Amino acid sequence: MSKVTDLTAKLADPIVTAQGCTLWDVEYIKEAGSYFLRVYIDKEGGISIDDCEAVSRALSDLLDEADPISDPYTFEVSSAGADRTLKKPEHFAAYLGQLVELRLYKAKDGAKMFTGTLSAYEDGDVTLTIGDTVTHFPKQDVAQVRLHVSF
Repeated sequence: MSKVTDLTAKLADPIVTAQGCTLWDVEYIKEAGSYFLRVYIDKEGGISIDDCEAVSRALSDLLDEADPISDPYTFEVSSAGADRTLKKPEHFAAYLGQLVELRLYKAKDGAKMFTGTLSAYEDGDVTLTIGDTVTHFPKQDVAQVRLHVSF
């Protein structure tokens, strides 16, 4: 699957950049028996439906030509979202000092989810400041980190 996401990212990057956006992430997943190829984009000031449409139209043609996926799939282009998932080192670097939600594969101290300030990120290890406590989470324990959204 990484071949599909890598090729899609390579095709998408110049299109996304030409639209004044940045490529946040690409995922190819199976949900409820159907495959989805999702391209997430970002832009200072936010993404509009027009941004998504422009990237989708141009990238769809390139994907049809490259034909990297043999199974039927749904192609989507969307904003990375306010509660965006942090996956790459540059994502973590951009949001140091921000409030995040961290989910673990297995419970630690009786909990699988922690909300705190992103204090550090190194080689997949994540450090959060939760209240007055600094807590380190090794890479192998971390299932997901995303920005926390408060309403």
